Amino acid sequence: MATLMDRVRAYLRSPQGKENVEKAKRLARDPKNQQKAKRFVDKLRTKRPH
Repeated sequence: MATLMDRVRAYLRSPQGKENVEKAKRLARDPKNQQKAKRFVDKLRTKRPH
């Protein structure tokens, strides 16, 4: 039985996986999306219980 990581690696090597990786890279370069991600991470950090 393939482990989860083996399945992920196989997907990333597939044409669909490569296409999705490129799409994610394009979206990550967008300043608006970078700002959204930063706000999301900041929000997660502030809601942690002490």
